[in-house]
Amino acid sequence: MAAAPTTPVPRPATSPTPARRPAAGPTPAAGSADPAVDAPGLDLDKLYAARLHAARARPYLATALFALHVVASRRVPTMAVDRQWRCYAAPAFVARTPVEELAGVWVHEVSHLLRDHHGRGDRVALDRDLTGPGERLRMNIAADFEINDDVYGDGLARPEGAVSAADLGLDEGLLMEEYLRQFRLGPCTSGMVWLDCGSGADGHEREWDLGPDGAHGLSREELDAVRFRVAQGINGAPGDVPQAWRRWAKDAFHPPQPWRELLGAAVRAAAAGAAGGDDYTYGRPSRRSAGLPGVVLPSLRRNPPRVTVVIDTSGSVSDAELGSALLEVAAIGRAVGGRRDLVRVLSCDAAAGVAYPLCRAEGIELIGGGGTDLRSGFAAALRATPSPDVVVVLTDGQTPWPASRPPCRTVVGLFPRRRTWTEDDPEEPPAWARVVRIG
Repeated sequence: MAAAPTTPVPRPATSPTPARRPAAGPTPAAGSADPAVDAPGLDLDKLYAARLHAARARPYLATALFALHVVASRRVPTMAVDRQWRCYAAPAFVARTPVEELAGVWVHEVSHLLRDHHGRGDRVALDRDLTGPGERLRMNIAADFEINDDVYGDGLARPEGAVSAADLGLDEGLLMEEYLRQFRLGPCTSGMVWLDCGSGADGHEREWDLGPDGAHGLSREELDAVRFRVAQGINGAPGDVPQAWRRWAKDAFHPPQPWRELLGAAVRAAAAGAAGGDDYTYGRPSRRSAGLPGVVLPSLRRNPPRVTVVIDTSGSVSDAELGSALLEVAAIGRAVGGRRDLVRVLSCDAAAGVAYPLCRAEGIELIGGGGTDLRSGFAAALRATPSPDVVVVLTDGQTPWPASRPPCRTVVGLFPRRRTWTEDDPEEPPAWARVVRIG
């Protein structure tokens, strides 16, 4: 994040008011002058020089950097972005920050938008019932941890006050969703309460936001075009790009699959198996406690589903298909809310390999290359403790199938095949499995 302001600016204790015009001046109508130009005090030459420096240091992000529209606002502590790709800048912050550090702030803010921290923040808040400005601040801090490990250096100066996971003794290289499970607000985060990267970082609208109907926001089609061009630039020069951005570009280019919708439905169905929850917790007292003064009742919570992914590594599955399978495994990790500890990956040809917990998709060791018999993969998956709620199988279908239905939901992703069927070909996946063809 940017350098800390001279006076810490904590988050408001109440929810922000509906979106209003920034104090720097009236919202311009379409086609009117740039609001930043009309606002006195903002050094646009310095701000744009910093953006040019950022584009030279990170040329693969140039399209995204120049897609941001500058809006001056004295309500912003430093710099911030909204969902519509407007960049709000405080004139005082720009005046006191060196160009080299402002360049790093530009890259930091655009990284929030490219990595969809606002959309992910909304989904996390819904899934984990996180409400209030304190939780949104925690999301902003976690999002900063995710991107600050590879933003600075190599031509970009690290601003004073930029936070990192190491500040809290956490590992670097994790996702926002994982960091959210590892820390809470308290004395250790008291020096971070000034952080505010805007609604583009956590999804929560600010009072300075111009909103979706304001001037100079990007449409959905324009946003898709920007992301596509950035992904193109990353894939064109992979040797000069950090690993996290290379993973992002692969996901951006991977075509949307009905498979992912089907997997999401299966996982959600498994999670909803117990309608009112299946375990008690005192971490969040029951609402019925109010009717019994002096008594604290526990509330019910749902345990997230455990997923085992069985990947067909027989000789009939190509390297490209195995690479596609790893991308799908990464999508499965996101489908369970970023809980990689709930996902196990098992490679299987004629025999089952070792089940690995999901850390990173590119770190999974796929062993095989022989014949195909996924029945051993099913058996190994079901022997695990605790047993999975969902078994996902990625295969070309050239395998015998278990004779009986497993005691959990099963989803089969079939790689495409052109072949002439004979009596010796394996049978289609059984009726108890939900099947979708990948690609």
